[in-house]
Amino acid sequence: MVTTPVAEEHAVPGARRVLSLPATAVRSVRKSAASTPGRLFLVGVGLVVLALLTGVVGALAMQQKQSTIDNLVAHREPVAAASQQIYRSLSDADATAASAFLAGGTTPTELRDRYDLDIATAGANLAKASADVSGVPEAEKQVNELAQQLPVYTGLVEVARAYNRQGYPSGAAYLREASGLMRAKLLPAANELYEIDSARLADSQVAATSVPWFSLGLAVVLLGALVAAQLYLTRRTNRLLNVGLVVATGAVVVALIWGTVALLIESSQVSAGREHGSGQSEVIVQARIVALKMRANETLTLVARGDGGEYEDEFKKLSEQLTGDGQGNLLNQARGLADTDEARDLLAAAQKNVGDWLAAHEKIRRLDDDGSYQEAVSLAISPDAKTSAANMFTSLDDNLLKSLRDARERFADRTSGASRTMTGLTPGVGVLALVAAAGVTMGIRDRLQEYR
Repeated sequence: MVTTPVAEEHAVPGARRVLSLPATAVRSVRKSAASTPGRLFLVGVGLVVLALLTGVVGALAMQQKQSTIDNLVAHREPVAAASQQIYRSLSDADATAASAFLAGGTTPTELRDRYDLDIATAGANLAKASADVSGVPEAEKQVNELAQQLPVYTGLVEVARAYNRQGYPSGAAYLREASGLMRAKLLPAANELYEIDSARLADSQVAATSVPWFSLGLAVVLLGALVAAQLYLTRRTNRLLNVGLVVATGAVVVALIWGTVALLIESSQVSAGREHGSGQSEVIVQARIVALKMRANETLTLVARGDGGEYEDEFKKLSEQLTGDGQGNLLNQARGLADTDEARDLLAAAQKNVGDWLAAHEKIRRLDDDGSYQEAVSLAISPDAKTSAANMFTSLDDNLLKSLRDARERFADRTSGASRTMTGLTPGVGVLALVAAAGVTMGIRDRLQEYR
């Protein structure tokens, strides 16, 4: 004879009771809806749940948006700036190494210090950028490339210096090899890393200006439900207003107006920060990169001693991006994005620097082509001559740096302003949702008491 354990005997009925709970709940709701008090109770519960849900979703949406905005200022933009600084430092190091080589013999202290600072700055910013590449394979690839190739480059430069001090012509070959490595691997990797970080910055700005449609939709649905509930009560009770529901409706209206106005201002501020801040920074960075490439080509043309035609051709091609009256001129583009006289004046000064530099460059080429090599070198690298190409380039780079800092400040100011606009909105939405839920509870409770 087979016996069934007691626990097993009760298992099936217990499971049936659990499975029947939804049906039981539906029957209870139908039964409640059959009477006016029951319907009022269900309406009240539904409105309270919807109010609390709207508050939670809205508060989370506002908190996420403010976190995105704060992250723009505290993290995303500084990382993009660090990536740009890697490129700038490496490119300047390459140009400085060439200038130091042209000086001959022992490297001038000023140029040696500048080169060392460039390499140290590139390394420090590479460390900063590398801390932000987790989960971004392409960025990790570029960081690894930079970390691997930078020591190789500096080693080649040191060999070139050593041979140059001893007067061996092979020093120029090592310097060209170092510059070739810089152009073929280091600078492309740095540029790719900068583009990745710039794209991530742009994505965050888009997220910061996006509309939280779901939370706004819930608020509108809640408002509509409250209005419908009041109309229902008016028909049932012949009373024009229900104080509790009026309070709840007012709380939702306040939340909607506050949230909508804050989001509009926030979006406008972030957009202004993007256009006149990070957008202008992007153009200035490109102009600075072009200038750095031009400077490297200018010095390498002289290092090549008559065999640098390709460097001069590239110099001329690059110069087209900093001259002319059209929008192909990067400095014109940057001026068009400037929204202050100070910013426009800095860029106008940079444009004058370009003209002065190109005039000095023409003199260098004439001297070199006429056989006055040492005079050409002196005009190219001398820090003492006011009209030297070195001083003209330094003035240009200084003005571009000031313009870049100015644009970054505008980005930070506008974006921080957007964050301040959101201040208090997250807890405010939550509190107003609680007020709405309390108002519904009070209003429905008063009506239910009339049926007792």
